[in-house]
Amino acid sequence: MAVELTYALITPYSLLKSRTGGIIGRLLSLANLEFVGAQIYVPSDAFVDRYRAAIEAADIEPVAKAALLQYVDDFLRRDNVLGITNRCVVLLFHGHDAVEHLRRDVVGSITREPRGDTVRGTFGDFVVLADGSVRYFEPAVLVAADRKSNLEQLTILRDLDETDGGIFEDLVPYPPGVVPETTLVILKPENFERRSSRAGNIIDMFSKTGLYMVGMKLLRMSVAQAEEFYRPLRSIFLKTLKPNVVRALKEALDPAFEFRIDEAAYDAMGELLKGCNAECEFNHIVEYMTGVDPREVRDEAGRKAPGREKCLAVLYQGDRAIEKIRERLGATQPSEAVPGSVRSDFGRDLMRNAAHASDSLQSAEYERKIIGLWRKEGPSEVKGIIDRYLGRG
Repeated sequence: MAVELTYALITPYSLLKSRTGGIIGRLLSLANLEFVGAQIYVPSDAFVDRYRAAIEAADIEPVAKAALLQYVDDFLRRDNVLGITNRCVVLLFHGHDAVEHLRRDVVGSITREPRGDTVRGTFGDFVVLADGSVRYFEPAVLVAADRKSNLEQLTILRDLDETDGGIFEDLVPYPPGVVPETTLVILKPENFERRSSRAGNIIDMFSKTGLYMVGMKLLRMSVAQAEEFYRPLRSIFLKTLKPNVVRALKEALDPAFEFRIDEAAYDAMGELLKGCNAECEFNHIVEYMTGVDPREVRDEAGRKAPGREKCLAVLYQGDRAIEKIRERLGATQPSEAVPGSVRSDFGRDLMRNAAHASDSLQSAEYERKIIGLWRKEGPSEVKGIIDRYLGRG
């Protein structure tokens, strides 16, 4: 079986109905493939025209092909029949027989029989009347029908990356008086340790805020990025972790000596060692987020190289976005988080607590700039991945 790169495009209507998390959960848990890229697209007419041509040339059942062509015309264009934003989430997958596996086993065929074992079986609809006319059609996800159309459609994503893909903060209309905020959420590495629906389930929980996704990126944070991203924690650790140092000293030294060590001596030792402890804890976080021990990186090239761990960064926009996301996320310590919050349901400990969310607009701007989700400047990682696969990189 050939090793292939393919894609899944989550439709604008699926985003509108907040089905994105459920669909992503199905894709990540059912696909025996590597998840390698993510980006939001807002298709132009040029995108849609080329996409229709690829569908037209594909070997698809005539009724299903006609429904797909009509759907793409009606719902994928910026001027669409529902009058909604035509934001799409595009995910890239890589692996053996990826095109057929994703289409057949994960997303599922366009079928008239109600089913629940595939993405389309659960989130899509294809209602055909007795006379053969299509009454209702929602595919939920668009994928390549075959290898030839896969190459054509990847080329469309690649060619229109800089114009149709990226960050879209000026797209969603808001009522008068509402000043929307954009905040950053990062789904942490533990959500991608194994094939799982965790990441999708967490996104589904954030969808309950009613906010809009306006940016997405699969991130392999470098050591340099992680150190800059978490830099404010250094001073916090110096102030807050000294009691932990003193407690550890007492547990180790009290049984070791016959004489009593007074509190002033322990306090002095804690003061002396708090910097070392803070740096150690800081390095643990950097290593966790990147999969690389920063103490073993010897040069600047190594510090800037993509890490080994995978995270998913998502931009959410809307009224009081910072507050709503933080409330849905829950307390930093999962054991203290409100039941039903993300960290209560999915967190393990202070570090592996499922997700990060910006705590202010200033923090959101600072963090977005570090990971490259501030503004679209030049080609994206998605374009680079497709370029390499097509032999253009």
